[in-house]
Amino acid sequence: MIDAMQVDYDGLIPNNVGLAADERVKKALETWHPGYIDWWMDMGPVGFQQALVYLRTAVGVGANGWAKFDYVKMPEYKWGILLAPQVPDRKVPFGASKGEPAWQEVPGEHRAMLRRLIVIQGDTEPASVEQQRHLGATAPSLYDLRNLFQVNVEEGRHLWAMVYLLQKYFGKDGREEAEELLRRRSGDADTPRMLGAFNEKTPDWLSFFMFTFFTDRDGKMQLEALAQSGFDPLSRTCRFMLTEEAHHMFVGDTGVSRIVQRTCQAMNEAGIDDPTDIERVRALGVIDLPTIQKKANLHFSLTLDLFGSEVSTNAANAFHAGVKGRYREDKLDDDHRLESDLYPVLRPVDGVITAVQVPALSALNMRLRDDYVYDCQKGIDRWNRVISAANIDFKIALPHVGFHRQIGEFRGLPVDVAGNLLTQSQWDTRRDEMLPNGTDQAFIEGLMAKPQFEPGKFAGYIAPPRVGIDNKPGDFEYVKIA
Repeated sequence: MIDAMQVDYDGLIPNNVGLAADERVKKALETWHPGYIDWWMDMGPVGFQQALVYLRTAVGVGANGWAKFDYVKMPEYKWGILLAPQVPDRKVPFGASKGEPAWQEVPGEHRAMLRRLIVIQGDTEPASVEQQRHLGATAPSLYDLRNLFQVNVEEGRHLWAMVYLLQKYFGKDGREEAEELLRRRSGDADTPRMLGAFNEKTPDWLSFFMFTFFTDRDGKMQLEALAQSGFDPLSRTCRFMLTEEAHHMFVGDTGVSRIVQRTCQAMNEAGIDDPTDIERVRALGVIDLPTIQKKANLHFSLTLDLFGSEVSTNAANAFHAGVKGRYREDKLDDDHRLESDLYPVLRPVDGVITAVQVPALSALNMRLRDDYVYDCQKGIDRWNRVISAANIDFKIALPHVGFHRQIGEFRGLPVDVAGNLLTQSQWDTRRDEMLPNGTDQAFIEGLMAKPQFEPGKFAGYIAPPRVGIDNKPGDFEYVKIA
């Protein structure tokens, strides 16, 4: 038995789960591996598969497990199976089985539910790589290019994490699901990814930063809820994945912040104090703040749909079963069964958006979404501090949760960013003031058309980071382009 804190790199598949002693699962994963590499070469970053990239690789799952940085070609990255250390005598922390020993094998009565949750989570990981595969050609710096590739390889490892669970615990069904994860393609008309937001294009770097800020934050919330699972291997898998997800959100948070910073700097240098003077600001070669706001509106609303319907029998059943908990369930002070509790859900009633009390078990998606919105706001506040420090009168705001929704209580309803119900005619008239239009997108893509691959240099629309990766100097060559 290997030390669960260390990673065995001797075989084809790095792991800390004793894979060498599990011949059946080892063979299944080694059989799956060539298909994964084929997928990566077909759908991974275009034009950079042979580039040396300064990537970090886990050498353990403890606090110091991220010590290894080195140049590596992405197809040769050491993907593998990494679980957080097992908690001794862990108990199921919620639901009808609360207090019972955590399950080390899949309970038969929860098999279909667990498989579905693992497949959905697994499907999002390769989808985001596919969405971002063309971004390298327009990178604003080698620093940002490397961050993109770090996110990509870690999403690939998250796919491995879910495939391991499928292969080890779900037999033939799991093997078939693992193959399907490689067959689906983001945005494909015939075999799309399972969730809508993962079939959208990521056409520019502002979209990428918004995606990693908003959509990877949904990933954080889902992983936090699954990390509470009574199925211990899933809990341990998600606990480790959260250490990687934090970096993805950092890339998005700081990426948008650096774009905001550069815009404010350019406005101050040019003596422009009106952020709504869009043409003058764009003439400076930066992205105006109202357009950044519209991009935030778009990505926030798309991500909210990933939480599903506000009132959900499936979510209630998963909680009751002990399969999927709430955000940081172990920190909440209640009975962790919720059988008689209520929770407020927003819904349109007689033309007015109203909070209606519903059974808390049915409103778990709403509660997780509320936690998500609160978490997003902290990042928005950081962006606004950058604007305030530049003495510019503008604030980025999260739109109302009913805005631009395709799932749930507000599906298809014309709700504006302030939460007002509009007529369809009013929506059609105002749509372009709230969401990016073709002109906005053409400007952004034109601004970002040329990459900046010179070490230490940055495109004119984004500020340099405050600190380099692994404390490297500003002119460090993070990607050696072949």
